[in-house]
Amino acid sequence: MEEKVASIIKALKEAYPDPMCALHYRQDYQLMIAVRLSAQCTDERVNLVTPALFERFPTLDAFAEADIAEVEQYVHSCGFYKHKARDIVLACQMLRDEYGGKVPGTMEELLRLPGVGRKTANLLLGDLYRVPGSVVCDTHCIRISNLLGLAQGKEPEKVERQLRDILPPEESSDFCHRIVLHGRAVCVARKPQCANCTLAPWCDHFHSAK
Repeated sequence: MEEKVASIIKALKEAYPDPMCALHYRQDYQLMIAVRLSAQCTDERVNLVTPALFERFPTLDAFAEADIAEVEQYVHSCGFYKHKARDIVLACQMLRDEYGGKVPGTMEELLRLPGVGRKTANLLLGDLYRVPGSVVCDTHCIRISNLLGLAQGKEPEKVERQLRDILPPEESSDFCHRIVLHGRAVCVARKPQCANCTLAPWCDHFHSAK
């Protein structure tokens, strides 16, 4: 498995040399907000919504003092807007009141924030603090890890544990970003382009479908 993982990481690095998060942000709390909005919504949609949102509420304090109903109007098109707007305002209040105005750098502290689960926490740890072993288990990561044979099951926490056991800690965050890029470009859920896939040599699904 170690050799297989190393080969997959090498191929992903060659295919996607710049594994950046697709969400646009300038401040740490803005990434937290964007990730919350991205739940069951596309990153493209979030990136269309956040410029006006961040202009209307230009600081953490502005979000902490915002009228939730007004935030709802800005994030309406992202879906589940009532829950998301409430979580955003309450999380920003907690950042201001309990964390000194900064997104915290530990899993335990992040999970206290309204609307922040393990997927969001791992992304924040990996992107903001480069914490080794940060595994972001979104739908692309879960689906493609199963196809490759790196993990089994659809439960995010179980897949996260399985990937954490086999991925080099320093590569895990970038691996997850690259898997998302690969899932959008090649290993598309509805019609995976197996014939053009750089990961085909190490993919259990590809070999079983022959």
